[in-house]
Amino acid sequence: MAAGSDSTRAILFALGANFAIACAKGVAAFFTGSGAMLAETVHSLADCGNQGLLLLGMKRSRRPASTEHPLGHGKAVYFWSFLVAVMLFTVGGMFSLYEGIHKLQHPEPIRQWGWAVGVLAFGIVLEAVSMRACLQEVNKVRGDRSLWRWFRESRQSELVVIFGEDLAALLGLAFALAAVVLAVATGNPAWDAIGTIGIGVLLIVIAVLVAVEVKAMLIGQSADPERQRQILAFLEARPEVERVINLITLQLGDEMMVAVQAQMRGGGDMPVLAGRIDAVEQAMKQAFPDVRWSFFEPDLATDP
Repeated sequence: MAAGSDSTRAILFALGANFAIACAKGVAAFFTGSGAMLAETVHSLADCGNQGLLLLGMKRSRRPASTEHPLGHGKAVYFWSFLVAVMLFTVGGMFSLYEGIHKLQHPEPIRQWGWAVGVLAFGIVLEAVSMRACLQEVNKVRGDRSLWRWFRESRQSELVVIFGEDLAALLGLAFALAAVVLAVATGNPAWDAIGTIGIGVLLIVIAVLVAVEVKAMLIGQSADPERQRQILAFLEARPEVERVINLITLQLGDEMMVAVQAQMRGGGDMPVLAGRIDAVEQAMKQAFPDVRWSFFEPDLATDP
């Protein structure tokens, strides 16, 4: 977890909101016969399962390192996050597309539309609360970056997924509300089907964007670019370091591995050099608690 943010809080807010909304949507879908409402019910139920998978992934990622996994299990959260993106694509997006096309071919009038409007308004309020909680955690780590830039650069897969889900849920609810209102106002149930298809397309687009970002983390990414710049600046400011030749970081869930090649200042024999390297590594881990593993290679060929 990046310093200052709490992904678990955002996940729990989303889980509570989605469960309450799923129950309300299911009742409304039953009374109204709205395809958009049914699609939104399935979407919210899928989101509840997704949040459970994220919590499981975060728990699995905290298992200690072992002989078989010497760098720990931090990347496990990326696997479960990717699975959530796949679920959002299939269960949410593809089902909505299927339901929308079916309703377009076999349109049915919306019954007791007041249920749908009331539940959708209720859902928008709850999802707005969930999105606010998510943005509070995002704002703790994104600094002055735009949301899009943070989304592309973040290494917190669970927070990326929750942000994508909350955004999809809010826009999906807006689509569903517009579809129901248009269907009732015009007397044409095709609007309900079009809204359902729109929800499906929306979910698929967001699921693909989330999957692309999480896939990169799963394969292996460096630390957040801002975090990497901070580590580089810290090393260059150390009195023991003449210059940093190369800096490699690897994000492993909440923790990271850092490999440094640097030209060291001053002469001295190997014990003195080893002492200077130890001092730099200890100071770096104190300044950056998420640095779990560090490997330091001094450039002896050019060291005075």
